[in-house]
Amino acid sequence: MANVLFKGNPAHTVGELPRVGSAAPAVSLVNRTLEDVTLDAFAGKKKILNIVPSLDTGTCATSTRKFNEKVGSRQDAVVLIVSKDLPFAQKRFCEAEGVANVVSLSAFRSTFDEDWGVQLIDTPLKGLLARAVVVLDENNKVIYTELVPEITTEPDYDKAMAALG
Repeated sequence: MANVLFKGNPAHTVGELPRVGSAAPAVSLVNRTLEDVTLDAFAGKKKILNIVPSLDTGTCATSTRKFNEKVGSRQDAVVLIVSKDLPFAQKRFCEAEGVANVVSLSAFRSTFDEDWGVQLIDTPLKGLLARAVVVLDENNKVIYTELVPEITTEPDYDKAMAALG
């Protein structure tokens, strides 16, 4: 169990993020057209997983826009925005915000939250995902992790981008 804060109050997750140097846990998420997607869909690319509680919050929206800008049109990397928002809401958000350089994926029918240790088990956000960033190399090896200490704040973009290379 990891400890973070939500608006200054203690919050806990069901587990821990994958360790740097380990293989990324298997994952099956749902894309905007309701298809199941695994990390194999992004084979050969480095990946930033921007894990957020909901795109309907200001901080989640900001981090999505910032990673969209920072990764831009890099051919060697992809940003995966992972939340429990339904794919329809993710699609609507991305289209309205003009974020075309990220891939939104929903964990609404998967065990991602438990397998990656990011399910919040208390606070009003219970059941949603804690704010975290995980960077994977092209072989899905974990090269950087950040469980953001205060859910209402943004991740450290510079460290994530430095890990991406």
